[in-house]
Amino acid sequence: MIRAPLPAALTPLAHELGLLPLYGDIHNHCDLSYGHGRFEDALKRAALQLDFLSITGHAHWPDMPVDDSTVAHIVAFHVEGFAKLRANWADHYAALRAANGDGFVVFPSYEIHSSAYGDYTIVYRDLDPAPILFADSPAELRGLIESRMQGRAFAFPHHIGYRLGARGINWDAFEQVLSPFVEMNSMHGCAEASETDRGYLHSMGPVDGRGTMQHGLASGHVFGVAGNTDHHSGFPGSYGHGRMGLYATGRDRAAIWDAMLARRTNALTGDNIHLLAALGSDIQGSVVAPRDGARLRIEAVGGGFIDCIDVLRSGRLVHRISPEITPSPLSADLETILYLELGWGARGRSHRWEGRISVEGGEILGVEPRFRGAEIVSPLEGDDAGHALPVLTMVSGEVVFAVTAEANPNNATSATQGLAIRIKLTPTALIRAVLCGQVVEIPACRLFEGAKTGNLGAIDTPAWRFHPLPTPAQWQWSGDVNLGTFGEGENVYLRLRQAGGQMAWTSPIFCRAAKS
Repeated sequence: MIRAPLPAALTPLAHELGLLPLYGDIHNHCDLSYGHGRFEDALKRAALQLDFLSITGHAHWPDMPVDDSTVAHIVAFHVEGFAKLRANWADHYAALRAANGDGFVVFPSYEIHSSAYGDYTIVYRDLDPAPILFADSPAELRGLIESRMQGRAFAFPHHIGYRLGARGINWDAFEQVLSPFVEMNSMHGCAEASETDRGYLHSMGPVDGRGTMQHGLASGHVFGVAGNTDHHSGFPGSYGHGRMGLYATGRDRAAIWDAMLARRTNALTGDNIHLLAALGSDIQGSVVAPRDGARLRIEAVGGGFIDCIDVLRSGRLVHRISPEITPSPLSADLETILYLELGWGARGRSHRWEGRISVEGGEILGVEPRFRGAEIVSPLEGDDAGHALPVLTMVSGEVVFAVTAEANPNNATSATQGLAIRIKLTPTALIRAVLCGQVVEIPACRLFEGAKTGNLGAIDTPAWRFHPLPTPAQWQWSGDVNLGTFGEGENVYLRLRQAGGQMAWTSPIFCRAAKS
C-alpha cells in the first residue's frame, strides 16, 4: 500500500511492453563523506520513499584549486570529506547489504569532481566490496572500468549546466560507453536548456548554454536523462529536489541495472510521474532506424493536475498536449489523488506532525510519501537539524504518519512535507483526518471545487492544506502523435509539466541508421 505500484489499468502501454515504472535517487550525500545526516538514517529515509537507491561519497578532485587562497575553505572540507570516505568505504558495504531487501535495491557509488571535465558519479552494480577507482578524466575512468569492472560499473555526469572549466559537463570528453545517461535535474536546478524556470542558484554559478541537455543532443551525442537530488543532508529522494524514474522488467537488481544501461530513464523533479514514450515497442533511450509514418505513443499518469505534455523533436517544440482541451484518461472509475501538505508557521521554527487519514465511501489504493530534507548543498551552509525519522504506515484502513516540517525559510522556498494518497471515491465520499489532535472532515465534493486549508491555532501557527482533487481526465492521458518521417540524426523526447510546478522528462528516442 505504501509506495504501491500503479495497476495495469493505469499503465496499459507499459504492461504491454512488459515494463513497470520504478523511482529512485542514485546521487545524494550524508556524513559518509562531507554532508549532514547519519548514513544509517539516510538508508531508512530512502526505504520509505524509493524503489532503488545509491548513497554517494565524495572521493576525488584531481584539479582542485589548492593554490588559490580565496577558496581554501572549500578545499579544506573537500580534503576532509575525501579522507573520511576512504576510511569508511570498505565498511559501509555491510550497511548497504543490510538495507537492501524486497522492493528496495541499493547500489554503491562515489563521485569525482573535475574543473576540466565536470563532476561524475560512479555507480557499482554489486554489493561485493570493490575499491574506489581514482581517475583524472572520463577516458581514464572508462579504461579503469573496462579493465577491472567490465559490465559492473558506469558513471554519469551531474549538475551538467555549469560552464566548462567550472565543473560543468565537457561534451567533447563525453564517453557514451561510460555514461548511459546524464543527470539533467537536481537540487542545483534544471539544465534542459538555457532558459528554464528552475535555474541554477547555487554559489557555483548559473547555467551555461553549452552545458545543457539540448546542446549535447545538438552535438550528436546519444544519452538518457535522469534526475537525482544531490542532497547533502542525509535525505535521499528529498521531495522537489530531483528524482529518477526508470522502466524495468522487474524490481530486482539485474532488471534495474539493465534499465539504467539501456537508458530507459526519466528525470523528475518530485512527484512519481509515469511518463512513457514509445515508437512501436521501442521506448525512451532506444536507438531506432529511420522510418516513415512514425507515431509516438504516449502514456502519462501524473502526481496531480497535468498542465501540458510537450513533444520536443531535435530541439524544437513540435506538439503540445493539454488534457483540459483534449482529455484522454486511462481510468473510467472516479480515481483521484488526495494530496495533504503540512508546514508553514513562524519563520525559524519546526513542528512534529502526527496524524491519520481515512476515507468514508471510498478506497485507499496507494500512498506516496512526499517528504523532504533541509535545503543544504554544502557543509558551510548549516547543520543537520536532527529531526526524528518520518513514519508512514497503514493501520486498519487508515494512513498513519508522523513527520517534522520546518517553517518555510522565505516566500520562495518550500519546506513543507506531504502525502499523496491515490483513492477511489463514491459521489458521497468523506475525507476524515486527525492532524495533531485536530479533527478535520471534508466532503470529497468540496475538494473537487478547490483546496481546503487550516491552521493548528492562530495566525502564524503551523498549517495544513488538502489540495484540490483532480478528475481522471486531469491527471491521466494516453494517445499518440504523428511524427511522419523520423530521419537519420533526429531525436524526440517528452516533457510534462503539472499545474503545481512538478515536472518530468523522458530520455530521448534516437534515430540512427547504425544502432548505438
